[in-house]
Amino acid sequence: MEKQRHSLAHLLAIAVLKKDPQAKLAIGPAIENGFYYDFDLSEKLEEKDLPKLEKEIKKLISQKLDFKKEEITKKEAAEIFKDQPYKLELLSELEDPTIYRTSEFADLCSGPHIPDTSELNPEAFKLTSIAGAYWKGDEKNKMLTRIYGLAFETKEELEKHLEMLREAEMRNHRKIGKEMELFANIQEVGQGLPIWLPKGYAMRRVLEDYMLKMERSYGYHHLLSPHINKAGLFETSGHLGFYKDSMYAPLEIDGETFYLKPMNCPAAMMVYKIKPKSYRELPLKWGELGTVYRYEKSGELHGLQRVRGFTQNDAHIFCTPEQLEDQFMEVMEMLERFYKDLGFTNYTYRLSLSGDDKNKYVGDPKDWDKAEETLRNVLIKSGVKFREERDEAAFYGPKLDVQAINVFGKEDSISTIQIDFNLSERFDLEYIDKDGGKKRPFVIHRALIGSFERFFAFLIEYYAGKFPLWLAPVQIKVLSISDKHKEYAQEIYKKLLAEDFRIENDTDDESLGKKIRKAKMEKVPYLLIIGDKELESGKVTVESRDKGDLGQSSLENFIEKIKTEIKNKK
Repeated sequence: MEKQRHSLAHLLAIAVLKKDPQAKLAIGPAIENGFYYDFDLSEKLEEKDLPKLEKEIKKLISQKLDFKKEEITKKEAAEIFKDQPYKLELLSELEDPTIYRTSEFADLCSGPHIPDTSELNPEAFKLTSIAGAYWKGDEKNKMLTRIYGLAFETKEELEKHLEMLREAEMRNHRKIGKEMELFANIQEVGQGLPIWLPKGYAMRRVLEDYMLKMERSYGYHHLLSPHINKAGLFETSGHLGFYKDSMYAPLEIDGETFYLKPMNCPAAMMVYKIKPKSYRELPLKWGELGTVYRYEKSGELHGLQRVRGFTQNDAHIFCTPEQLEDQFMEVMEMLERFYKDLGFTNYTYRLSLSGDDKNKYVGDPKDWDKAEETLRNVLIKSGVKFREERDEAAFYGPKLDVQAINVFGKEDSISTIQIDFNLSERFDLEYIDKDGGKKRPFVIHRALIGSFERFFAFLIEYYAGKFPLWLAPVQIKVLSISDKHKEYAQEIYKKLLAEDFRIENDTDDESLGKKIRKAKMEKVPYLLIIGDKELESGKVTVESRDKGDLGQSSLENFIEKIKTEIKNKK
């Protein structure tokens, strides 16, 4: 479909030029499931204009227009595109330009394209959206207008994909996050610096507590390092050499230079060096819920998924070569336990290995061989689905990523485990082995949740906001029918609050129907309805988000039921 999609991008350019003859053309490639074209327009285009452009493209398709390739000189190309500054800029970067002609339209393009428009199905494409895009993706350049389109071989494929997009939009974490008041991005606070609102933060604390408790059960200890570190630390770690463009500008304090930390690792390395270590002390497992800061381009920021400040569920494991396999097996066990509790099933593992050019990677090749073989053995023994990707390892070591399928049907990396041969060397980490000699420990970086922000974006979309009871921001809502029931409702509310449930008491002067509809929109797992019958019987009527009306129950029985459900993470 690449040729068809690329050809539709050219037809889109023809249609836009007919509407706006003064438009300047940038680029129009084929992309996954479709195409786009960037324009510098003389008149504004809106979403309502897209059907008119579609109609014009269908008219062009019906004319059986050819796509003819021509090899021309740069001088000839410069004459053709003399009124197209973006094309002239692209031309200056080419040695042997080619163009494609379609009727009177010419585009600077290397192809490929279909022979003619008879190969296009006019019912299997759709223009979907208009967005802004910087020329060449550089914020310093002019903002252009990008028109996106979808294209498939059949109308049925197109409709199926559009339905998937509608479902994905309903699950969009930014939309649900706003509706459920989970987080907010406030311009005055700063781009890419989300604020966790009370309900979202309540969920985050549940996961933080869950993770801290689970890690402690596996022998982890926890530390917390500062948000800023001295520049020298990042010179030692190599971040200033390899990562400076993604770091915030330096801070000058008392004649010293500091940086907002982009990683938690360097500080953990320094903690290891506080005192000498023996092989008897290994493995050392240190966890940290550490907030880091990375400068992402403003055009790439996206809700909670792509941010500039985020907290990692980080851990650093220091071990001997002999302990490496056991430590990986243990981390895999933790991952499987975590995903089971969350109800995740649609994920696989990706093993990223080194390539043939060993000069691209730091560390002893023998250590690489051992580490890669160990990771492979762990995956095989665990019986999980995985695939290997050559030449995809980090320069400092092989890694294992958990790949989950998001609502768009694409893979997201939501957890990662990495072996690091770089920092152990750079920070001169050692331990005394049983033979009395000094050896370097293996360092494992491990983030079960990755970043809380990115993971929550996935979590919101995975559940479409209908979170399981143990994780829900509001677990129970008490609804009183009228004023005379409010006192009993308040009594119920206080008893449930004392049991440490996350609970709200709706005392608004609205009808019960409105209160129930509001609670259902908020996706609250359990509603307790208080009216005359409940006041008389001293019970509550329970309505479940997932199972409907459960009838009356004593408060004591309801509490026991809810506690069991939370404990079992149903």
